[in-house]
Amino acid sequence: MSKDVMPQKVATQKRIWIAVGIILNPAQDQIFITRRDANAHQGGLWEFAGGKVDANETAEQAVIRELNEEVGIEVTALTPFMSLAHDYPDKALLFDFFTITAFIGEAHGNEGQAGLWVAINQLDQYPFPKANAAVLAKIVEVYGE
Repeated sequence: MSKDVMPQKVATQKRIWIAVGIILNPAQDQIFITRRDANAHQGGLWEFAGGKVDANETAEQAVIRELNEEVGIEVTALTPFMSLAHDYPDKALLFDFFTITAFIGEAHGNEGQAGLWVAINQLDQYPFPKANAAVLAKIVEVYGE
C-alpha cells in the first residue's frame, strides 16, 4: 500500500531586498536598535534600522536614506557586514547588512518607534526576528568581548 505524498508548497513570492544598518557607537561597544511596530511583519520585535531598496538604488544608498528617515542620522562611514536570504512562510527577504561607524546626528526613533543603545554582550536579551540570528552571532564574534 503506497502513501500519497503531498508536494511541498514552494515560495512563489518575490524576494524583497532590504538594506540594514548596524549602528555602532564611537567606542564600538553598543549598537542602536529599534522596536518594530506591533502591526508590522514581525511586529514588537527588535531590529537594526533599515528598509526596502528602491528601484534604481544601491543597497548603500538605501541604507543611508533609510537611516536618515528612521533614526535621524546622516551616515558618513559604512562598511558591508554580511548578506543573507531568509524565507518566512509569508515573505521572502534578501538582506544586505552594513556596519555604520560614523554618522552625524543623534540616533533616535524618528518615526515614533522605540530606540535604544544596547551593549553588544546584551543583545541576546532583546527578541529579534529569526532572520537576524546569523547577524547577531557574527556581531558578537566580531565586536563582542
